[in-house]
Amino acid sequence: MDLYILLGVEREATLEDIKRAYRRLARRFHPDINPGDRTAEQRFRQIAEAYETLSDPDRRRRYDSAGRSMASAEPSTFGFEGFDFSVSVGGPSASTFGDLFGELFHRQYESNRQAPERGADVHQTLTLTFDEAMRGGPREVTVTRQEHCRTCGGLGRLPAMERRCAQCEGSGIVKSARGHMVFSKPCARCGGTGVQADIRCTVCGGRQVDLRTETFAINIPAGLEDGARVRMAGKGHAGANAGEPGDLFVTVRVAPHPMFRRDGDDLHIVVPVSIHEAALGAKIYVPSLEGQARVRVPPGTQSGQRFRLRERGVPSARSGQRGDLVVEIRLVLPKVLDERSKELLREFGRINSGDVRSDLLAK
Repeated sequence: MDLYILLGVEREATLEDIKRAYRRLARRFHPDINPGDRTAEQRFRQIAEAYETLSDPDRRRRYDSAGRSMASAEPSTFGFEGFDFSVSVGGPSASTFGDLFGELFHRQYESNRQAPERGADVHQTLTLTFDEAMRGGPREVTVTRQEHCRTCGGLGRLPAMERRCAQCEGSGIVKSARGHMVFSKPCARCGGTGVQADIRCTVCGGRQVDLRTETFAINIPAGLEDGARVRMAGKGHAGANAGEPGDLFVTVRVAPHPMFRRDGDDLHIVVPVSIHEAALGAKIYVPSLEGQARVRVPPGTQSGQRFRLRERGVPSARSGQRGDLVVEIRLVLPKVLDERSKELLREFGRINSGDVRSDLLAK
C-alpha cells in the first residue's frame, strides 16, 4: 500500500505534516488502547513503518524513486515495549500522548548516530596559465579540512576507569512519565549497560575532529581543459564516528591564450599573410606549443583558407594523443603605398582585368 495514502498525507507533505498525521493515527490504533484487536495492532505496525520511512529524508527519497517495493524490503525495527498505561502521572500539565511518539525511535537513532559516516568532500580551485595547463605536471594546493582528532582517533571519547553511570544510576534504563503512561528507554549516556567506561575527549571536546590546513601535491595531466576536475581520494573532511574521509576535488581554471583558440584537442591560430605571399606562394613560420612551425602557403591562397599541421595541437588528457594545429590565413593589405607601388598595382589590375565578382553578379 502507498505509504502516503496509509498516513493520509499528500506526496508533497512536509515533515511536520507527516508527524501530525502519525501522531493522530497512533493515538487511534495503538495496541495498548485497543487490547486484543489484532487488526488495530497490524494497522499500527503499518503506520509505524510508514512513519519511519517518510520521516527519514534518505529513505523517503529512495521510496519516492523505487516505490513501495523498497519500503517493504526494509524491515521495521519498531517495538511496543516500554509502555505502561496503568499509571497516571503528571496531571493536566503533563505532555500529551502524541508528544511521546517521537521517542519510540530513540534507540534506532542512537544506534545510527554511533555508526561511522563518510566525510564530506572538499572542493578547491586551481588557476593555471594556458602553457602550464598544456604542459601539466605537479602542482600544490592548500586546503583547510577536518581531520580525525589524533588523541581519540575520531571517536570523541577516551577510555577511563569503569564506573556507575550517573545518568541512570547504574540501571541502564531512563524512565519518563507523561500523561497516563510511563515510558522507559535505554540510557543514552551508557548505552543501556549501566556503567561508563569512557570520558569525553579533552582535546577535541567530543567533536571528534580538528581543523587543519594542509598542502597537497597534485599531478595535473597535460592538456586539461578549463573547468576540468581532478580527484584526490581520501583528502576530504573526516567522517563522523571515525568514518572514512571524503575526497578532494580540484577544479582547474585555465587562462585564455592571446593567440591560440582551443577546440577540443585542436589549436586554431589566425596568421596574417601579405598579398604577394598569398599570390606567389611562400614558406612562413607560425608559433606552436613547441616553438616555431613552418607552413607552406601555395600560390593563389585566399584569405580564410586553412592549413592543418598534424599532431601540433593539445595532448589529450586521457589518451595522450595530440590534436592538430589549424592555421587560418588572413590577407593583409600594405598600410602605406608609395607611387611606385601604386603604379605596379594599377598595372597588375590592367593585366588581370577580370571581375572578381563576376560569379556573384551572375547569380
